[in-house]
Amino acid sequence: MLDPGCDPADLRATLCALPGVGPWTAGYLAMRLLGDPDELLATDLGVRRGAAALGLPSDLAGLTARATGWAPWRSYAATHLWRALPATTSNGRTS
Repeated sequence: MLDPGCDPADLRATLCALPGVGPWTAGYLAMRLLGDPDELLATDLGVRRGAAALGLPSDLAGLTARATGWAPWRSYAATHLWRALPATTSNGRTS
């Protein structure tokens, strides 16, 4: 099931058919294990907060629409959005 030559779409479908595995987990594994360059993970709270920090739409529909122009490199955009998260202090407050 998991090998470097596996098709990302096939991997997502296979993983989502397993109990307890949803689209986020399947997409993350396609991104990280297979190197899929086009997985945005728009439901990820960190991705959405990073988008908001950069002045981009942070709601699911708005971010997904904005990201259509980033294809086929949305995995890189997701990584950039994670890195754009505001730093937090030990008490959880944004610094």
